[in-house]
Amino acid sequence: MGKDLKEMALQYHSMGKPGKIEIVPTKPHSTQTDLGLAYTPGVASPCLEIEKDQNLAYEYTGKGNLVAVISNGTAVLGLGDIGALAGKPVMEGKALLFKIYAGIDVFDIEINEKDPKKFIEIVKGIAPTFGGINLEDIKAPECFEIEDTLKAELDIPVMHDDQHGTAIISSAGLLNAIEVAGKSIRNVKMVVNGAGAAACACTRLYLSLGLKKENLVMCDSKGVIRKDRKGLTEAKAFFATERTDIETLEDAMKGADVFVGLSKGNILTREMVRSMADQPIVFALANPTPEISYEEAMASRGDLIFATGRSDYPNQVNNVIGFPYIFRGALDVRATTINEHMKHAAVRAIAALAHKPVPDVVNIAYNSQRFTFGKEYLIPKPLDPRLLTEVSIAVAKAAIESGVARKPITDWDAYYDRLRDMMGYDNKLIRQFSDTARSNPKRVVFAESNLNMLKAAVQAQAEGIAHPIMLGNPERIQMIAQREQLDLTGIKIVNPRSPEEFERRRNYAAIYAEENGRNGVTFEEARDDMFEPNHFGMMMVKVGDADALISGGYSKYSETIELAKEIIGIRPEYKHFGAMHILSTKKGTFFLADTLVNRDPDAETLVDIVKLTHDAVRFFAHEPVMAMLSYANFGSDKEAARGTVNKVREAVKTIHEQYPDYVLDGEMQVNVALDKDLRDTKYPFNKIKGQTVNTLIFPCLSSANTTCKMLLEMGVGESIGPVQMGLNKPVHFTDSDASVHDIFNLTVAAVIDAIVQEKKDEEKNKKKFDKIW
Repeated sequence: MGKDLKEMALQYHSMGKPGKIEIVPTKPHSTQTDLGLAYTPGVASPCLEIEKDQNLAYEYTGKGNLVAVISNGTAVLGLGDIGALAGKPVMEGKALLFKIYAGIDVFDIEINEKDPKKFIEIVKGIAPTFGGINLEDIKAPECFEIEDTLKAELDIPVMHDDQHGTAIISSAGLLNAIEVAGKSIRNVKMVVNGAGAAACACTRLYLSLGLKKENLVMCDSKGVIRKDRKGLTEAKAFFATERTDIETLEDAMKGADVFVGLSKGNILTREMVRSMADQPIVFALANPTPEISYEEAMASRGDLIFATGRSDYPNQVNNVIGFPYIFRGALDVRATTINEHMKHAAVRAIAALAHKPVPDVVNIAYNSQRFTFGKEYLIPKPLDPRLLTEVSIAVAKAAIESGVARKPITDWDAYYDRLRDMMGYDNKLIRQFSDTARSNPKRVVFAESNLNMLKAAVQAQAEGIAHPIMLGNPERIQMIAQREQLDLTGIKIVNPRSPEEFERRRNYAAIYAEENGRNGVTFEEARDDMFEPNHFGMMMVKVGDADALISGGYSKYSETIELAKEIIGIRPEYKHFGAMHILSTKKGTFFLADTLVNRDPDAETLVDIVKLTHDAVRFFAHEPVMAMLSYANFGSDKEAARGTVNKVREAVKTIHEQYPDYVLDGEMQVNVALDKDLRDTKYPFNKIKGQTVNTLIFPCLSSANTTCKMLLEMGVGESIGPVQMGLNKPVHFTDSDASVHDIFNLTVAAVIDAIVQEKKDEEKNKKKFDKIW
C-alpha cells in the first residue's frame, strides 16, 4: 500500500464521525407520546405478543432486515490472523456494502475467540437478534465446523461468504466461460490451485453443477493432492485424485481445460498456460496479485479465456455481485437456511444476466465500453442495478421451491417493484453516476470562478471525475484558493480576457458570427462577446476545446439559456430543450421535469419535454412510468377550457396517439400519481394501471422548481440536476445559491452527458465511414 493511499484510508475512516456505519431511528421520536410508544410503557405490548409467538418478532422489530457480520479476525482479507478488533474496519465495510447494495441493516460483531466450539456457542447465544448471519474472515479448517454447526442448529440463514460468495460468483463466470469455449462442464478437466476455505467451497459447488470428480485435480503448496499422500485433512482427502502420474502443478496443467486459482500470486507461468487444451479457461483469483498477471496470461496464447479478482481487468470475480442479493432474497421470504438450491439459483441468475443487453449506464461506467456476452464479459459488473432484482428474486423463489421459506411471496410483480424502488436507496444511483464519471473523466469548463464553483472543481479533480478548466482572472482565482487553502494542482485556469487568448477569441468570434449573422450578430459584436466567460466557455465546448460546461452561478438563468440555444443549439429532432432533476430517495429514484428551462410550456412544448425525459430516464437504466401532473384529475375540473389543465390534457392526447408505447397518463394530482392503489381504484381506466410512477412531468416551471427545492430542503432525498436535455452539446446550468455538493453532482451529470455525446459522435462517424466504404 502506497503512502498516499494509506493516509487517505486512515483519514477516510477517522474523519467526522469515526467508522463507516451508524444507527438511524425508523419511527417518529419527537414527542413524549412517541417516546412512550418506543420504550416504556408502550414497548410492553409487542414484547408480550412476541412472547406468545416468536415469529411476531419479524413484525414488531427489525429482525427481518438485520444481518450480523461476525468474525474472529483469523483470516482477514490478505492480512491473515490480525485479531478480532483489527478486523473491525473490514466488518464495518461489509456492513456498508450490505446497506448500499441491498438495503440490509447490519451489526458488525467481532468475537475475540479462536476456539470453534466456544465461538459457536457465542454466536448461537446472540442469534435471536438477527434475520441472518454472515460469517466473515474465519480461517480454515475451523470455518467449516463453525458454519456447518450453526447451519444445523439455527433456523436463520447462515453463510460464510469467503467460501460460498466466491463459489457462487466464480461458478457463474465458469458456466459462461465454458459456454464461450464451446465445452461442457461434465467433460472439462479442471485444476484447482489452493485448498483453503474458498477453494474447497468453490470446488464443491463446481461438482454439484456437473463437474466430474475424476476430471478434477486439486493442488496445495506441496503439490498435487493425491490419494496416496499421507497426512491429508478430511477436507483435502475429499478432493484427492486417484492419479499417481502427476506430482506438481506443472504436471497437472498439461491438457487441462480449466484452471481456478485461489492461492497466491505469480505461481502460474506462460508455459503452463500454453500446455493447456484448446480454448483454455484461467480464473486467477488470488488478490491483489493473481496467480498469473493479465499481461502474462494474454501474451501466452490467443485463445485464452481469463478472469481475475481485480477490477482493472475484464471478468472480475467480486463477491459484492452475490452476497447482498442472496441475503436480500433469503430475508424477504424468512428462509431458515441458505441451501444448495438457493446457491444454484444465484449462480444461474448471475450467469443469465451476463447474456442480457447491458444498460448504457453500466456500459459507460467502464470506459464507455459496450459490453456484450463473450470472452471479455462473462460476469455482470458490480454496478449493474439489475443484480438486485435478478438475483434476489431467483434466491427467494428457490427458497420457496425447496421448502425453507416461512413467508412465501405470491405477488412477484409487487416484489419486483419493491426491489426496483430500493435501487435509489441511500444514494446508490448517485454513487453509480460518480463511478461512471470517474471511469472516463472529461474536460469540464466552470464558466464562473466564485468560491463554490472553485471548491466543486477542486473536488472534481481530487475525485478524478473531471479535468476542470476554470475561466477567470488567474490572480484572483489563486488568491481565493490560497485564502481557502485549496489545492489547484491539475486544474487549468484560462482567462478569456488575456492577450494570450487573442487568436482563440478571434476564431470563436468568426464561427459565432457566421452562424448567427442572420440573428443580428456581427463579427465585431461576437469578438466583444468572447471576453465574457459564458460565450467563451460555450464556444470551447462547441469547437471541441472542452467537453462540457457548468454555468449559472452569477449570470441569470434566462440569459444563459438563450445563449446556449444560440451557440450550442437544440438537437434537430426537437423544437425545445429542457432539464430534469434526479432525486434519490428512500422510496426510490424519481425523475422530475422540467425543473429549469420552460417557464409556461404549451402542449407542444410539453410533448417535447415528455420525449426528452423518456429517453433520459431510459439512459439511466430505468423504465419510465410517467405521470403528467396538474391540480385536477382526469377532467374533474369541468370549467377548465384553457390554461394548465387543458394543455396537459392536450399533451397527453398527443403522446397517446403518436407514441402509444410510452407508459404515461394524466392529467392527475401528485398524490394520485404516487399512490398506485388510490389511482387504480378511483380511476381504473388509467394507462399506467398497476405500475409505480417514477417520472413526474410538471405543467410549468414554477411548480416543478418549487416542488424539487422543497423536497430537497426537507431532506427527502439527494439530487443530481438540473440535467440538461436536448442541446447539441453538454452545457448545464446551476443557480447562485447552489452548494458545492450541488455543483459537484451537476459536474458528474455533465461528465456523463459528455461521455454519451462522445459515444454518439463515434457512432455517427462510424456510420459515415461505413457508408463511404
